Amino acid sequence: MGIPVKKNDIIEIKIEDVTISGDGVGRFDDIAVFVPMCAVGDHILAKIIKVKNNYLIGKIEKIIEASPDRIDCDCSVYYKCGGCAFRHISYNAELQIKQKHVKDCLERIGGFKEINVEKIFGASNTYSYRNKVQIPLGLNKEREIISGFYGLHSHNIMPCSRCLLHPEIFDDIIYHVKNWMKKYNILPYNESANSGIIRHIYFRCSSECKDIMLCIVSAKKVLPFKSELLNLLREKFKNIKSIILNYNPENTNVVLGKTFETLWGEDTIVDTLCGMKFEISPESFYQINHNQTQLLYKLAKEMLNLTGNENILDLYCGIGTIGLTMSNSAKTVVGAEIIEKAVKNARRNSKLNDVKNSKFICADSAKAVKEFKKNKLDIVIVDPPRKGCSESVLEDLIEISPEKILYISCNAATLAKDLKKLCLKKYQITRVCPVDLFPRTKHVETAVLLLSRKII
Repeated sequence: MGIPVKKNDIIEIKIEDVTISGDGVGRFDDIAVFVPMCAVGDHILAKIIKVKNNYLIGKIEKIIEASPDRIDCDCSVYYKCGGCAFRHISYNAELQIKQKHVKDCLERIGGFKEINVEKIFGASNTYSYRNKVQIPLGLNKEREIISGFYGLHSHNIMPCSRCLLHPEIFDDIIYHVKNWMKKYNILPYNESANSGIIRHIYFRCSSECKDIMLCIVSAKKVLPFKSELLNLLREKFKNIKSIILNYNPENTNVVLGKTFETLWGEDTIVDTLCGMKFEISPESFYQINHNQTQLLYKLAKEMLNLTGNENILDLYCGIGTIGLTMSNSAKTVVGAEIIEKAVKNARRNSKLNDVKNSKFICADSAKAVKEFKKNKLDIVIVDPPRKGCSESVLEDLIEISPEKILYISCNAATLAKDLKKLCLKKYQITRVCPVDLFPRTKHVETAVLLLSRKII
C-alpha cells in the first residue's frame, strides 16, 4: 500500500522532535514528515513538497499553535542561508537538541546502550563568536558585486551585509573591499565561466579582534591596484595586522590555493588561549570559538586527571593548542600534524610559551602512531576532521593500547563509528561531554574519555 499523500497536499501534524539540521519531525498516518524551521510542540499545517518511499518532506503552510520554544528570528536571511539551523528557537531548546543528537548517534550508530551523556556545556555568548570566516563574492543579475554565504543546499551566494555569527568589523572590511573592487573594475570570480579575479575574502582574528588577518583569495597571481587596497585598509582599520594574498587558479570549489604571499604586515597573528600565546597562520587549524575552546580544553584536562607523569601523543594537533595547554601537567607531549606550516607554528608556539617537554612532527596520524608503537604512551588525544580517524589509525591505537584516549570530535556520527571500533576489544567509554562551540548552527563538539579495560 502506497503513501496516502501526494505532492502539494496540505496536512495537519504536531512536531514531536527536531533533527540536528533544524528540521521538525512529525507523523501523518504513522509516516515520518520532515519540516524545516520547526520547534518541538509546533502544531502546523504542512504543504508536502517531496514524497519519498517511506517519509515525506514538507514546508510550513500555517502555524496553528506555536511551540513555547519558538522565538522571533533575528536574521533577515536565515530562511535562505545555509549557515544557521536554530535561530527560530530558544538557545536552551537548541542545547537539548544537540545533547540528544550526541546520545542518539552513540546509541544508534555506535551501538552503546543507555550511554550517559553529561549535560552539554552551553555558550554564554551566541553572537559574533567566529574568529574565522570565508566569504564568497559574486555578481547578481544587475551585475552588482555581492558577498554573503552559500544558500541552503546550493552554491548560489545569498547576499548578507551583516552576519550575527562573526564580528561586525569583518562586514565593515568587506564593504570597503567591495567598494575598491567597484572603483577599479575588479570582478569577482565566476565559477561556471572560470573568469574574474576575487574569489573569497577570508578572515582570522584573535580574541576581541585585537589582531585581524585579512586574506584575499584570488584567481590571479598579481592583484591589480594592490597598493590602493593596502592603503585603504591600513588607513581605516588599525586592527588589521596581516594582509595576505592567496593564489587559487584552479577551477574548483576548494577555497584556498597552495600559494600565500604576505602583502603587508606579519605572516601570522597571535592569540592568547588558556593563558598561552599561539601564532596562527592562514591555513592552520584553530578552533573558531575562543571562549568555548578555553572551556573545552579546561574540561579535557580535567577529564584526563593528569598527574605530571604522563607521556601524551596529540594527533591532528594543528598549531599545538591542546597539547601545549596540557604540557604543564604532563611528562612529555608529542604533537603530529600533516600541514607543514601548522607544525612550524606549533614549534614556534612551544618556544613562545617556554615549553621544554614538547615535540612536534610533520606526519599524518597513521604514520605518527606507527612511529610511537615502541614508545610508552600513556595518553593519546585525537581531534580529527569531520570524517573521523582512518581505519589504520584506529587499528594502531588498539595495538599500542595507551591507558587513556581522549577523542574530541565535531561530528557525532563519525565519532560514534570510531568509538564502536575502539570499544570492541580494548576500551570502555567513561565520560561523554558535549560542548557547544558552534551556537545557532547544526554542529556540536564532543569530548569522550576512553579507558583501557586493563586498568578499569
